[in-house]
Amino acid sequence: MTAKILLIDDDTSLRRVLEYNLQEEGYQVITAVDGETGLALFTEHSPSLVITDLKMPGISGFQVLSTIKERSPATLVIVITAFGAIDTAIEAMKLGAHDYITKPFNRDQLKLVVKKALELRGLTEENRLLKEELTERAEFRNIVGISPGMEQVFHIVRKVADTDATVLITGESGTGKELVAKSIHSLSSRRSRPFVPINCAAIPRELLESELFGHVKGAFTGAVRDKTGKLETADGGTLFLDEVGELPVDLQPKLLRALQERIVEPVGGISPRKIDVRVIAATNVDLEKAIEEGAFREDLFYRLSIIPVHLPPLRERADDVLLLTRHFTAKHGGGGVNFTPKALEALKQYHWPGNVRELENTIERLLIMRNGETIDIGDIPPKLLGVRKVTEVGVINLPASGYSLEQLEREIVVEALERNDWNQTAAARFLRIPRHTLIYRMEKYNITPQERKK
Repeated sequence: MTAKILLIDDDTSLRRVLEYNLQEEGYQVITAVDGETGLALFTEHSPSLVITDLKMPGISGFQVLSTIKERSPATLVIVITAFGAIDTAIEAMKLGAHDYITKPFNRDQLKLVVKKALELRGLTEENRLLKEELTERAEFRNIVGISPGMEQVFHIVRKVADTDATVLITGESGTGKELVAKSIHSLSSRRSRPFVPINCAAIPRELLESELFGHVKGAFTGAVRDKTGKLETADGGTLFLDEVGELPVDLQPKLLRALQERIVEPVGGISPRKIDVRVIAATNVDLEKAIEEGAFREDLFYRLSIIPVHLPPLRERADDVLLLTRHFTAKHGGGGVNFTPKALEALKQYHWPGNVRELENTIERLLIMRNGETIDIGDIPPKLLGVRKVTEVGVINLPASGYSLEQLEREIVVEALERNDWNQTAAARFLRIPRHTLIYRMEKYNITPQERKK
């Protein structure tokens, strides 16, 4: 691509000579007769290089230099100064000029200075692009997948990462929603600022408002000092609202106002505080259904779902199971461990209700309990072999030898809880039973949170 050079000089004769010499080298040259015109052309054309005289009527070359470096620090500026005015040239270099040439100068001197400047710019740009590519690779290193569904996720993340658009990540529990949120943050211009997660389902209602918005001393019993909320802590960075579907309805208007007006009001406070926060939300709940049931505000949903990202369940990513198995084997110190084809096929056929999280936990257990450097079908837990796959019509393929109905029911309840991070309301909704029925089954089969997987 032909380099574009902006030339600013009030000396008509010199300007024309310089323009001709630069065009002779194949550069695209834009000229300006003064600093004001030059700055306007800079904004319009975004040149690769600027050459400006320092002494001009009106806006001086120093002002031009300062303004350009303020608007675009990466743009290289070469200044022209009179013979013997070395102090002036040094002052310009302190302001950010890349180089200077003194009048009078010959054509070869001009061409050499320009050539070196553009070569440096090319190397700098190449280095920047390489760093961006390496950063992207690094941030995606923990999100493994080649399936079409995951390729679509990667595509959206790349598109939206360096914007301030609010993102809503949906998908079943264990699919890696927080990993995707962290990748979006790390690939954005906010990467040097905080990434602040908060799980809306894990904090009691009476504490959640304070956690989100903060409180002032004396706002309620026990508020012995001011507390900064997560929204304010994330100022300049990203707030990750995990399980946003569990946010109490009476708190939703306050969150909506904070997102719309970019202000936060601490509990008991009277002075709203300005914030600059990018919000990423995640949920395994069908929010549109929750809106119909009156459990979630429609206006908040549309505010959060400007960019929707859906993570497909692992059962729809059979090809990714093998990649993830290798990834987790290496991650947990099993670099020399091999899986037999039958073992891999068993892992691939299982329906993974706990998704990627369940697969990682399984691989970790297999590595710990293995007897050698090869994992065979006999090492695979019976649970993974007993219930092989749930078809689209919901038929469960059981082993020929039979299977205990109570054991199957117990496993289903545990898997539903695990799939929903042991949130009983969400697990009951998933099983399409009332919450009290789920609690009864938990008591019947002595299911406690101690069974929760790592």
